[in-house]
Amino acid sequence: MSRIGKEPVIIPESITVDIQPDLVTVKGPKGELQINVHQAIKVEQTDHQIDVTRSSDSKMHRSIHGTTRMLIANAIHGVSEGFSKDLEIRGIGFQANMQGSRLQLLLGYSHEIYFDPPEGIEITAKRTDITVSGIDKQLVGEVSAKIRSFRKPEPYKGKGIRYKDEYVRSKQGKTIATGT
Repeated sequence: MSRIGKEPVIIPESITVDIQPDLVTVKGPKGELQINVHQAIKVEQTDHQIDVTRSSDSKMHRSIHGTTRMLIANAIHGVSEGFSKDLEIRGIGFQANMQGSRLQLLLGYSHEIYFDPPEGIEITAKRTDITVSGIDKQLVGEVSAKIRSFRKPEPYKGKGIRYKDEYVRSKQGKTIATGT
């Protein structure tokens, strides 16, 4: 049995969950999310918790059991508290600003980069700090990775966009051999 899949998902007071055979809808103070459920996975609600079970022990059913449980748990966490990722910009002259809902990045290229966030994502930028937040964990991670891809941190000087807690391993540069 999946160690993650067999644990129940606790539902907070402010969250309502609507369970249909192939769809789970989670509504909360921050919004609404829908999760598609495979037909081999059974989702049941009892009191203030959700139990996820599978119909058989086949390899495919085992693989989606824990995943479905975590998708439901992340949806409940997202509509109640939300998710956020923090990015930081390192490099002289590198900065980020907001122009309306659009993110403007100055990353040492000959032009600025403008990024329009998808619906459901909120971005805040203060010069060298960028925060991406929203209710969908997958979308928050996707947008953060896209912003980071505009200028990944390089290993020699560490310039670029990185996650707040990311460690970039630095390399030693080339040295000139002196002949004696």
